[in-house]
This record gives sequence, C-alpha cells and structure tokens, in this order.
Amino acid sequence: MPQTLNYLRETASQTAGPYVHIGLAPGAAGFDIYREELGHDIAGPNAAGERIRVTGRVIDGMGSPVKDVLLEVWQANAAGHYAHPEGGGAVEDGFRGWGRVIPDFETGAFAFETVKPGAVPGRDGRMQAPHLNLWIVARGINLGLNTRMYFADEAEANAADPVLNLIEWESRRATLIAARQDGAKPGYTFDIRLQGDDETVFFDI
Repeated sequence: MPQTLNYLRETASQTAGPYVHIGLAPGAAGFDIYREELGHDIAGPNAAGERIRVTGRVIDGMGSPVKDVLLEVWQANAAGHYAHPEGGGAVEDGFRGWGRVIPDFETGAFAFETVKPGAVPGRDGRMQAPHLNLWIVARGINLGLNTRMYFADEAEANAADPVLNLIEWESRRATLIAARQDGAKPGYTFDIRLQGDDETVFFDI
C-alpha cells in the first residue's frame, strides 16, 4: 500500500503584471498619489557629479519592445556611496539612488535622469567600475531579473571590474555596456534583451 506523504501543497505563482504599474508606479498609470514620481530623477536635485540621461528599451525574444515592464534602479552617488547606513559614506541631502522606471506605452522606450555613479568597493574590497544595478519585472517573468549597466567610457575600470570578469565569454560582457551619447545633456543608451541574439547577462543573486 502506498505510503501517505503529508507534503504541503505548493503555493500557486503568478507573474508581475499586466497591471504592475498601478501598484508600483501609479503615476505612470494615471494615479496622482505621490508628491513626486520615483523614477524621473533618481539622484535628486542636490547630487554632485555629472548629470546624465539614460535611455533604452527592454526587448523580447522576437525583437519587439516590452511595454508593460517595470525597472528598478539602484546606484551609488558620484563619490561611490550608497544611500544606506552601510553605503560607505555620506550622501547628499535628498539623494535616494533608487527609483522605478516605466517605458512609454506607445514606443516601449524608457528614460530617466541621474548622476553618473562613482566606483564602489566590492565584498572583497576590490573596486567595482561605475555601474547601475537594474531589476526587471513584467508579465511573463516569474522571477525578477537582475542585471547591471556599465559605461562605455569607463573602459579601464570595466576591464578590471570583478563582476564583469566573472562572465566567462568576453563577448557576453558587451551586453552590459551602455553606449555614450553626447548632446545637450550627456547620456547613455542601454537596451535590455530578454532572449535571443545578444541576450543581456542576468545575475542569480
């Protein structure tokens, strides 16, 4: 006779969306409940350093932009300090170094303004190249995807970065490098590819 096993049943799961904006970024969904949106200016008005604009798209396996995606961004300030008690030092008044970013519903393009972060020490004390930490959720993504955005004009720092050097295939490292765009306001372009050719490197953390 088969033994009765008293296993707990697995909890049903679901993906984030398609209404993820209403709960996490209500302003993008037309709900005016915050004094200020969390993703338009991640650094705040008092942050020192070079002001930049980051633009890009999240692209699916068919090459189409994903329009109902939400990105969370974390970063250090220009001195390499996070807005956290263990962030390495003091940050400017109002500096959060965090925000939520929603693509345009028609084009699928996202954009936000911030300051270019400084280098930060890793867990072993080795310096990491300037970068942004990104977390992506959307309909069809069961677990949020973690990745990074590095800067093309930081080639020397990128070459020594301990995280980039964990990626065995050097050609894959290029999927984490944002291209510099010089104009009225310096900026960077960074597309995140979920599948297919040149799929962005995602980290299991």
